[in-house]
This record gives sequence, structure tokens and C-alpha cells, in this order.
Amino acid sequence: MTERVDVREWLEYQWPYMVAFLGGEARIDALARETKAFERARKIDSPQLLLRLIMTWAVAERSVMETAAVAAEAGLADVSDVALVKRFVKAGDWLGALLSDLLVDVESTFTPFMRLRLLDATSITRPGKRGTDHRLHLGMDLRSNRIDSIELTDVKGAEGFERFSIRPGEILIADRGYGKRAGMAHVARQGGCFITRFAWGSVPLETPDGQPFALFDALRSLPEARAEEFAVRFRSPDGTVVDARLVAIRKSEAAAAHARQAVLRSRSKKGNATVDQRTLEAAGFLFVLTNLPAAISAQSVLDLYRIRWQIETKFKTLKSVLHLDHVSARTNEGLRVYVFAKLLVALLIDALIYEAESISPWGYPLAPVEQLAPHAAPA
Repeated sequence: MTERVDVREWLEYQWPYMVAFLGGEARIDALARETKAFERARKIDSPQLLLRLIMTWAVAERSVMETAAVAAEAGLADVSDVALVKRFVKAGDWLGALLSDLLVDVESTFTPFMRLRLLDATSITRPGKRGTDHRLHLGMDLRSNRIDSIELTDVKGAEGFERFSIRPGEILIADRGYGKRAGMAHVARQGGCFITRFAWGSVPLETPDGQPFALFDALRSLPEARAEEFAVRFRSPDGTVVDARLVAIRKSEAAAAHARQAVLRSRSKKGNATVDQRTLEAAGFLFVLTNLPAAISAQSVLDLYRIRWQIETKFKTLKSVLHLDHVSARTNEGLRVYVFAKLLVALLIDALIYEAESISPWGYPLAPVEQLAPHAAPA
């Protein structure tokens, strides 16, 4: 990481654009006071200034000490790094509320019918920790390439469709971590459609008449280089029956060999020398479950699933541009503020692109102004 945000440009020139996207000064201030992130002016005289300092710390990636120095040099505030930390850790709910406002705005631009959403999660680790420390769950609208859902959990927060609000007619595309019976049943109950991979041993499939479905017999029957489908159903943990289709295709021999090697490497890293032969066999196929109507062909289902990689690209962008995986905060409260600040900027970047390309020629929204009195007419 060799380049960082130019703090002076951020504080002096770009800030009005940021305020406009966040709903204006009044909205920012109101949410700060409602969430008790800002209760009184002690060396930091306004919620906006507090937000600017948080952004300097998290997005410009200055230490708290550097942030205090920048504030003093710019004549914004004379405050110690210890005092800044105390103010920052109280801002999590405030930044979460600002994020919620932006996500509501994103939602308002979408039409639910045949809306494609990509879902995934990524791990975030604090300094000095090993493995996953927190997990960030994102939803993304494919048409606009905009983030439409955010949730930050600890390591116990597993991936699942249940984490997302779902509108009737939506198509949700996700990887294996979402292929769980309860989550898929949740999507179906809400009137949505899912396309997801699943672990072959965790979702017992049945034939339409309720008999056990022979998954591996079906996979072995697949022709070369052609997608096929099988009518199946499964039962959610509460006993609800969900009708679905198993859509599958053989991998090329090179792709199958690569997938089998990946399975063996994964088991080796976990210290497990034994591998179920059926797992190696399953690695030679791509198969997904979907409850899309039969009018959507098997090939079209797989074509839709292939689009899922775009949310992985979104995560890579967040990590490469905003260094989302670089978290200097050492407490849970600090991590929450740090990540939310970066995500605010991520949503604003999405909005800038969307506004500039799709709506206004100047590229950012105008803050609301005082309305005319009732029945008023221009002079």
C-alpha cells in the first residue's frame, strides 16, 4: 500500500460532494444526535467535523495521532488522539444509520421483477488476529453494479439467504455457502428465486414423488458438454417441501482435475488426510439448485450462475481501492466504525458512477431546499 488519500484535498475540496450524497448537513447532524454519536461540542464543534475526522482516520488511513495532527494543522480542532478514540468508538450506530439511508436510496431505483442480485461474504481480520475475525455480508444489484445490502457480523455470523430482505420476483445468485435448506426455503417463501451451489451431503434431495434422489447416478448420466436438469425437491428444517430443479453439467477433464486438486489441497491444509471419494467425483461436475420456472432453460440457469463472479470482483475492488481488508482498529467498536466509514465511501463511489452515467449531468444529487409556501406562484 504505497498511496493514500490526499487528506487536504479530502477535507477542503471534496467534502461538499460527500455531504450532498449523505443527504445534506441537516440529515447528517440529526442522525448523529439521534444515535448519540454527538451529544455536545467539546473541541469538536459539529457532527460534520467528527465525520471528517473519522474519514481521515479510516479512509485516508492515517493513525489516530496523525488524524489529530491534521485537524490541528488545518485549524479544525485541537484534540488529543485519546479523545479522538473515545469519540470515534461511539459513532458505529451513526455510520450504520447513514449507510441505511444510502441503501434505501439504492433500493428505490430498482424494479423487483426479474431483478438479479449477487450475494457473498468476505472475512475481515484485526491486527494481531489469525483467521477470520469478522465477516462482511454484501448484496449487489447486477444491473446497476451497486451494493444494496450490508451486514457486519463476528466470525460466528454464517453466510445465508436469511440475512437478506427479499422481494417477490427477485433472482438471488450465490455460492455454496448459501446452499442450505433453511435459506433456500426462506427465499421461496418470500416469492424470490435462488440459484446456488450446495454441498452434496448437506441437502438430501427427493424425487417429485418423495423418493430419495440418486444424485450421483444423475451426474454420471450427463452427456458431454451439455447442461441437463432434473426435477427434485427438498425439505426445509421445519418440514416445508420446496420444489426445485437440479441443473448440472460435466466439467472438462482439465477443469475437473483442477477442482479435484483444490479439494485435496483444502483437506491437507485442515490436517485431514482422508477424502470421501464421492467428493472427488462431485468435483468433476458443476451442479446448482434453483426454483426458477421451467421456462428458464438449464443452459440459461448456468449462464446466470456464471455471472456470480462479479461480486467477487466487487470485493477485490473494495480491498484494492479502499483497503477494506486493512483494518487498523483493535477493538470491535473501532473495527465497526472503521469498516462502516470505508463502506460509506464505497456506496458513494457506486452512486457517483450511477448518477454520472444514468441521471444527472453534474454527477451528484442536489440537497433539498426550502419548499415554496402552499399555493405560491412564481413572480
